[in-house]
This record gives sequence, C-alpha cells and structure tokens, in this order.
Amino acid sequence: MIGYVLLNIAIMLVLVAVLFYMQKKHMSFTVRVFTGLGLGVVFGFVLQFFSSPDSEVIASSVGWFSIIGSGYVKFLQMIVMPLVFISIISAFTKLKLTNNIGKVSTLILGILIGTTAIAAAIGIGSATVFNLEAVQIEQGQAEMDRGIQLEEKFGASLEGKTMPQQILEFFPANPFLDLTGARSTSTIAVVIFAAFLGFAFLGVKRKQPEHAEMFAKIVDVFYSLIMRVVTLILRLTPYGILAIMTNTVATSDLNAIYKLGKFVIASYVALIIMFLIHLLMLSLSGLSPVKYLKKAFPVLTFAFTSRSSAGALPLNIKTQKQLGVSDGIANFAGSFGLSIGQNGCAGVYPAMLAVMVAPTVGINPLSPSFIVTLILVVAISSFGVAGVGGGATFAALIVLSAMDLPVALAGVLISVEPLIDMGRTALNVSGSMTAGVLTSKVTGDLDKDTFFNESTSIEVEA
Repeated sequence: MIGYVLLNIAIMLVLVAVLFYMQKKHMSFTVRVFTGLGLGVVFGFVLQFFSSPDSEVIASSVGWFSIIGSGYVKFLQMIVMPLVFISIISAFTKLKLTNNIGKVSTLILGILIGTTAIAAAIGIGSATVFNLEAVQIEQGQAEMDRGIQLEEKFGASLEGKTMPQQILEFFPANPFLDLTGARSTSTIAVVIFAAFLGFAFLGVKRKQPEHAEMFAKIVDVFYSLIMRVVTLILRLTPYGILAIMTNTVATSDLNAIYKLGKFVIASYVALIIMFLIHLLMLSLSGLSPVKYLKKAFPVLTFAFTSRSSAGALPLNIKTQKQLGVSDGIANFAGSFGLSIGQNGCAGVYPAMLAVMVAPTVGINPLSPSFIVTLILVVAISSFGVAGVGGGATFAALIVLSAMDLPVALAGVLISVEPLIDMGRTALNVSGSMTAGVLTSKVTGDLDKDTFFNESTSIEVEA
C-alpha cells in the first residue's frame, strides 16, 4: 500500500510542477486554473478506477494531497475577516458620493436581498417541477448519522429560538472575537462593526478633516497590505484547485451522486435560471450582458473552482472596477455580498430543501401561505451566511429550523455538496457584482466607457 501512496504523491508533485512551469511561462491565470481543474478531475477518476473511494490507499493519498488543497482553503479563511473588515472601511473612505451613502447601501442591500427572494422562488419552482421529495432519497446509516451530527452541532444555537432571536445573533457583542471568526455569524458581525467605524469616519471628516485624512491614509496602507497578502494566496489557486478537485473526485461516492442525480440537475437548472435573471436585470438597465459575461468570466471561473465567495472578493472588486463601478460601491457590494443575500447558498438551496422536507411532516409545499413564509424566511435568514465553504448548509439549517422542519436531509445531501457548491458560489459572486453594477447605474456613478471597453484581462501576478 505504501508503494501506491508514494506513487500517487509523486504523480501529484509532477502535476504541481506542470502548473509551476505554466506560471513561469506567464500563461494566463484563467488557463492555469482550468488546467488545474482538468488535471485534478482526471487524476481523481484515475484514483477511483484503481481503488474504491473508501480504501486505505485513497484515504492516505488524499491525506497528503490535503496539505495543498486544505492548506490553500485555510489561507483563504485566514484572510477573510481582515479583508472584509478593511474593504468595508475602505468603501467609506473612498466613496465619493458621501451624501448618497444611504442610497448606495440601501440599493445594494435591496438588490442582494431581493434577488435572494427571487432565487428562493426559483428554487421552489425547480424542486416542484422535478418532483423532488425527501422520501425519495434512500437514507443509509452514514447519511442519517451526518444528519444527527448536524442537529447536535447546530441544535443548541437554533432550537427554540424565534426569528428575532436568531437575527440578534448577527449583532456584534464583541467585534474582536468576531474578527477571529469564532461564531457562525461572525462575517455579518464584522460587516456591522466596520460600517459603524465607516459612519464614524464620515462624522470625523466633517468636524476634523485633518484627522479623517490621516485615518484614510492609514486605511489605504492596510488595504494595500491586505490585498498584497490576498494576491500571494491567489497565486496558489491553480495548485489548490488541483488538489481539491483530485480529493473531491477521488473520494466522491459515484453511486450516491447517481442516486441524487435528479437533485443535482434540479439545483443547476435553478442556478442557471437565476444567473440568466442577473443578465436580464443588466439588460433591462441598458447594459450589455455580453460585456458583463466577458469581464466576469475569470472571477466566476475562480469562484466555481475554489468554492469560496470570500476568496473571490479581490477579483470580484477588481472585476467591478473593470465594469465601470467606483471603488467605494465595488467594495460595498463585494463585501456585503459575502454575508448578505447569497443567491445560491442562501436562496436556491434552502428553499429546495424546505420544499422537499415539508411533505414528510404533513405540510403542502405548494400552499400559498407556505411559499410566502418560506420566501420571507429565506430572505431574512440570508444575513450572515459565511463566504467560505459550508455556508449553504448553515443557511439551510437556519431556514429549516425557522420553519419547524427536520434538518436531517442536509446531512444526507453532503455527499453531493461539493458538486453543487461550485455552481452556488459562482452565482453568489455574480449576484454581488450585479448589485454593484446596477447600484452604480442607478446613482449615475457608472463609467459606461469603462463598462463597454473591450479589456477583459484579470490576472493574479507577483
């Protein structure tokens, strides 16, 4: 067995060397990411062909591969809170239209929450059209155990709490604790704390402009440092994607994916429809969806492969700037989009699960009262969904518990989570960028010349 494991490690190192060679040859970031994705998928299937997903050879091999894949994800998690915190404050220091700050933030939040409500409705429709029901999914002991573990893990924080009490969980009692990411709602807490500091900056700017100018320069310095760290981490993306996709494919239970195939297809149908709605909204505002697609493709690709909205934040903001969005609005939309109104994770997914679970407790999922309540609960509970992997599961648990529905199904679907999460993350990022572009258009702050410019290069270089 040791010989096979060493051989697998050697192959992984060769694939890493291929990506490193491509980087040295200055091949584009997108090409390297797609190459890492393709190599990972192929290598994962090769491992599955010669060994079963639960074999010791696979377990030992992916354990070593995780040094690259999980290590990359940990680096992304490391920078999330500093990045969100400094981006929000920077949005206030860079926002030119200070008199319109209320209008800007209201528009961004309104679009994020509104599109999440639409996403929930689409999720309900997709689950209904595909006739998805929880009882159709065979629950083995392992899946049931995962459902029980989820209930035990989140039960203490969710059980018996009303929606207002759950909303109170988002408020920062100790922002320094939230900066460590210690709570499941830490991201929205950090956003709120940073927003308070931003409004305080605007007050100081009116009364003590010299102090405000000094603070703005300090923020710019920290923003530059954080973005440099982000750049260093993003340069590891092709290697991280290679290892993550290898692990995902090698350890995936293809039989489980086959059994849950209808759910996977229904999920992607809903995600694609919601993405088309983003393009329709841009088109109705007089902007070209084709131009948007060309410039957004690199960041959407990164989000799809990395499964991290937070990790995509720097590229998200950079892409919005290439679409003609100002610094302030781009930072607001990108940062708010990490924890509020994620169309895929907090909209489509929880709504689909609720529709599937409802019949098991005697509720008609097509009754108008259930649908309206579900959409409202999804929209409200979309606050505080983390931008790194796992946020969708947490969002589903909040919605299911708020609707008094059993949460075990979330455990059963963990086997196909990575596959669906790729599309959900890309939709999340598209939603935040759409909010930024539309807000700029409404406020008259959008640089149309930049939007219609043909430049589409998004690179992550030293």
